[in-house]
Amino acid sequence: MDQITKPPQCPMDALLRLLMGPWTTYILWIVTENGPIRFGEIKRRIPAISSRVLTDRLRRLEHAGVLDREQKPTIPPEVSYRLTERGRELRQALKVLEDVARRWNLT
Repeated sequence: MDQITKPPQCPMDALLRLLMGPWTTYILWIVTENGPIRFGEIKRRIPAISSRVLTDRLRRLEHAGVLDREQKPTIPPEVSYRLTERGRELRQALKVLEDVARRWNLT
């Protein structure tokens, strides 16, 4: 019986899956342009996103090491997000994609 070989893994697959989530690139764009930025301010800038979805996307980006979450022990807690070193690496790639989208009139 022939051994089934696994197709080669695209090196960008995991990164693109992370970025393709609903609202993810929008959140990254906002944090890149305005960070560090508080949760409430992100929510105000994306009024159509639910708090639950925003929380989920921020957690995924934090877990992936793209965003850093800082919580100050105030009442209510003050939570802000900023790009990590890994997140700052994405800036140039996202800028190129933004430029292509503008040239293609996709914005």
